[in-house]
Amino acid sequence: MKIVAFGASNSTKSINQQLAAHAARVYKDEFAPEADIEILDLNDFEMPIFSTDREAQSGIEPKAHEFLSKIGTADKVIISYAEHNGNYTAAFKNIFDWASRIAPKVFQKKPLVALSTSPGPGGAASVLNLALTSAPHFEADIKGSLSIGSFYDVFDQETQSLKDPELAQKLRQALSQL
Repeated sequence: MKIVAFGASNSTKSINQQLAAHAARVYKDEFAPEADIEILDLNDFEMPIFSTDREAQSGIEPKAHEFLSKIGTADKVIISYAEHNGNYTAAFKNIFDWASRIAPKVFQKKPLVALSTSPGPGGAASVLNLALTSAPHFEADIKGSLSIGSFYDVFDQETQSLKDPELAQKLRQALSQL
């Protein structure tokens, strides 16, 4: 079984990347020890900003094919959505836009756990709600979700794990649905 996980951010210090990687480790440790985990870095899929003019001129960006292939080879997906001004990050949206030109059903019916976090108490809930509403239209089979606010208060940077037992349990509950 292959699990693909990523933070929907291109920040090299992304707290959503940290949360996605932690969730993947928890899933492997507690639910699927045989799982092969691949943590994607959106920086590996950087492309020009999508436009139909650019697509007509140059075709589909090869990195869009690579990203779509990563989703396609996964049995399950874990995404932690970063929020920029109440919406997806430009980096994620751009990759998604390019990939959707190849296959509009980007998530390919994969079981998915959707997460989000932020330094503030809101936990990036706005973008998580957006993802929970829109992802099923792109064939995401959403099995669970969790928004985690005040990331730096509840996540141990040294151990790269949740230090709040209640949140750790909520994460396990969301992951158990995969």
